Parts: sequence; structure tokens; C-alpha cells
Amino acid sequence: MSVTVLYFARLREALGVAQELIALPAHPANVAGLLDQLRARGGEWQTALASTQPYRVAVNQDMAEITTPLHDGDEVAIFPPVTGG
Repeated sequence: MSVTVLYFARLREALGVAQELIALPAHPANVAGLLDQLRARGGEWQTALASTQPYRVAVNQDMAEITTPLHDGDEVAIFPPVTGG
């Protein structure tokens, strides 16, 4: 199973990638599992995606929780919170 992950704003700059295709284990996957897999890369990945950092996740353009399930072909966007005004 694979998902496309898109990185925005400071995350794209810190991680040096705008998007990538990520293979996930065949067992039921969710946002938390994906984030754990990305953090396991270490270095800036672990720092930028730490649970203490402010960022949001959307799956197929809908805001997601860490328990949101992932399916083959999903698009996952990770981005910092946005303010307007």
C-alpha cells in the first residue's frame, strides 16, 4: 500500500521535499503510523514532525486526526497551522 505525502511551508523547507510516495505496511494504517514512520528517519524529520510541533494533517483534503485510517492511493498533506486576518 502506498500514499502520496505533500509537505507545505516551513515543513517543505525544513525537510527539503515537496512530495513523495510512501510505502506503508499492509496491515491497517493510520495517520499516527505514517507520522511514526516519517519520524523514524531521524534528524530533521524527527524534529519537524515531533508531536510537540504545531502542524496539521489532511487526508484527501479533509482534516484528519491521528486515528484517521489510510488507504492505498490516499493523499496526505502535512502543513503548519495557518492564520488569517
